[in-house]
Amino acid sequence: MPEISRFLGIIIRMYYKEHFPAHFHAEYNEYEITVNIDDGVVEGKFPKRALNAVMEWYELHKEELSENWELVLKKKPLKKIKPLE
Repeated sequence: MPEISRFLGIIIRMYYKEHFPAHFHAEYNEYEITVNIDDGVVEGKFPKRALNAVMEWYELHKEELSENWELVLKKKPLKKIKPLE
């Protein structure tokens, strides 16, 4: 379960055994969501403040997330992405 970023208690991951569409996972305490990289559609439940932080981070790093998705498909090591500051 490669971790690609961590901020405000939120862990962002991408998994090698994945399915389309391109997406990433965010975990916060007992909550987990998936976010579609292409359109930002969110599945799952998250506290509002944590969700807002994830979506702000997502908007800043869409290109890097897409690059990591390509690495997932090739089963290559993922690149860390700068946390939300």
